Amino acid sequence: MTPVRVLVVDDQQLVRDGIASLLGIQPGIEVVGTAAGGEEALQRAAELGPDVVLMDVRMPGLDGVEATRALRTTHPSCRVVMLTTFDDDQYVALALRAGADGYLLKDLGAAELADAVRLVHRGVAQLDPAVARRLAALRPSALPAADLTTRELEILRLVATGATNREIAGRMFLSEGTVKNHVSRILSRLGLRDRTQAAVYARDNGLLGP
Repeated sequence: MTPVRVLVVDDQQLVRDGIASLLGIQPGIEVVGTAAGGEEALQRAAELGPDVVLMDVRMPGLDGVEATRALRTTHPSCRVVMLTTFDDDQYVALALRAGADGYLLKDLGAAELADAVRLVHRGVAQLDPAVARRLAALRPSALPAADLTTRELEILRLVATGATNREIAGRMFLSEGTVKNHVSRILSRLGLRDRTQAAVYARDNGLLGP
């Protein structure tokens, strides 16, 4: 299996080197480099071509949110996961809207982080459980703009909680292929890029409960 190439971005050297060292010994992961800030992250991404960038949120100069937005423009195939200590709704919303494919907190273990990196590389959005629960608890801000069927709405809700196609298929007694087709249609109908944007859409449109 070709390893997932990872760039670690954090302004604190001890944290940055620690993440890189622990993640680099996990199976299926290759840490190709590190960066101390957003500007360096863009330079290193251009040089190294990582599959996934682990990005801190708050950094001097170009912060993680703006760096993520720039990376999504210059390297659209590269996945970005925010890895931070800041468990804050505003940062979560800003990061996801900038194009981040996940938002994780630094208290998870190395094996858990490696699993998240591999899943993100495969296109499965990753949200820290505490973040996902708070997103689901936020009050609605608008009504859905698209005319989705009841089944599509239910699948969208499950996607927004971080459920995989296989998990959705099991809960709804559908084949995995059918779920995949539904997800593709939902994203296309709503004009969304991926499952992370679907989670933000579901939250912003009050589809995750009161």
